[in-house]
Amino acid sequence: MPRSDNLTDTTIRASKPAGRARKLFDGGGLYLLVTPEGRRYWRLKYRIDGREKLISLGVYPAVSLKAARRRRVQAKAILEDGKDPSKQRKAEKAARRSAAENTFETIAREWFAKKSPKWAKSNADIILGRLIKDAFPWIGKDPVASLTRDRLLVVLRRVEDRGAIESAHRIRQYIDSICRYAIDTGRLTANPTPRPDVLASPKKGRFASITDPKGVGALVRAIRGYQGTFVTQCALKLAPLVFVRPGELRTAEWREFDLDAAEWRIPAAKMKMRSPHLVPLSRQAAATLRELYPLTGSGKHVFPSERGQDRPMSANTMNAALRALGFSKEQMTSHGFRHMASTLLNESSLWNRDAIERQLAHVDRDEVRAVYNAAEYLPARRRMMQWWADRLDALAAADNVVDLRARG
Repeated sequence: MPRSDNLTDTTIRASKPAGRARKLFDGGGLYLLVTPEGRRYWRLKYRIDGREKLISLGVYPAVSLKAARRRRVQAKAILEDGKDPSKQRKAEKAARRSAAENTFETIAREWFAKKSPKWAKSNADIILGRLIKDAFPWIGKDPVASLTRDRLLVVLRRVEDRGAIESAHRIRQYIDSICRYAIDTGRLTANPTPRPDVLASPKKGRFASITDPKGVGALVRAIRGYQGTFVTQCALKLAPLVFVRPGELRTAEWREFDLDAAEWRIPAAKMKMRSPHLVPLSRQAAATLRELYPLTGSGKHVFPSERGQDRPMSANTMNAALRALGFSKEQMTSHGFRHMASTLLNESSLWNRDAIERQLAHVDRDEVRAVYNAAEYLPARRRMMQWWADRLDALAAADNVVDLRARG
C-alpha cells in the first residue's frame, strides 16, 4: 500500500476509490481512510499504556487537511499529559449531552413535578407562572451547571426594577430550591443563588382589612345591600362568616357541605397547606347556603362563574364587588376577611388562641399531626363560629356604625 508522510490537498483530491479501503498517511499517526464508496475519514493512530488505539478526527472535506493536523496536535498534547484522547472525547461529549439535557428549565419542571402535588393547585399555578414569566425566558435554556451568581442576580434585578419586590424574593426562593434539588440529584456541585439581602426588602404588611368594630358593621351592612348578582352577594355574605381563603370559598362545591350537620369539609387538595379543613357553619351561614341552593344546587359549584356553570367564580369577582360597594383596595380585600375575623376574635378574649388558629387553617406542617388535628377544638370552634356570626349581626345593626366607603 502506498504511503506518504506529507499529504497535500491536491493528493487527497486526486485519490480514487479502490476495491477496498485505502489509507493515505500524513505522519504522526494521522491518515485519511478512503472507502470503496469514495468517502474520506480522518483517523489518528496512537499508543497508550502499551496498546494501539484509533480515534476519528472528522470527515474530509468538512475537516480540511490543515484542521486534521491541528486536531492531531491537540490529541498528542493530551497524550503527553498521560490521558487517553478517546476517553477524554467521550467524557466531553457526555458533558455536553448532560448540559443539553440538564438545562435550568428542565430541572425546574422536574422539581415542580416532584413538589407541586403537596401544594394547593392555585399556589402551584402561581409558582409555575412566575417561573415561566420571569425566569425561563432568560435562563431556561442555560445548563444549570453554567449558572453564576451574577447571571441569576441579573434575572432577579429585572423583576425588582419593575417594582415587584415581593415577586423577586419569591423567584429567588424558587431558584434556590431548584438549585438545591439539582445538587441533591448530582447535576450541580454548588448553589449559585444570590442571598436574599442583595434584593430590596419587601414591604411587610397584611392584606387590606377593616378591623374597627364600627367599620366592620358598616361593611356587613353594605354587603347586605349589594345590588349585583345574587350569587356574588351570597359569596360576600359568607366570606366574613367562614373567613376561609378566597380561593377556597369561590371554588366551593355543594358535595363538600352537610347543611343538616352544619359543616363544610374542604378537601386537602384545595387547601394551601394540603390538609383537610372543617368549617362549622353558623345558623346564618347555613341559611345563606339554603337560600342559594335553589339557584345553583343542581350544579357542581356553589358559586359558578357568570361565563358558565362548569367553572367557579372568577378570582377577581369578590374584590370587584367590594370596589363596587365603595371600598378601596387600600381599605378592604377579599382576603382581608380572615384578618378581620382573627383580630376581633382575639380581641374578644373569649376564645382559645389555638382554636382561632385552627379555624384559620394555620395548621401544623407535619402531615400526620395535621390529619390528627383536623377536628381539634371542634366543640369550641362550633361555639366560636356562632358567636362570631351573632357578633357580625350586632355590629351591622348598631346605630353608630361608621361608613368608611369612598365618596365620589
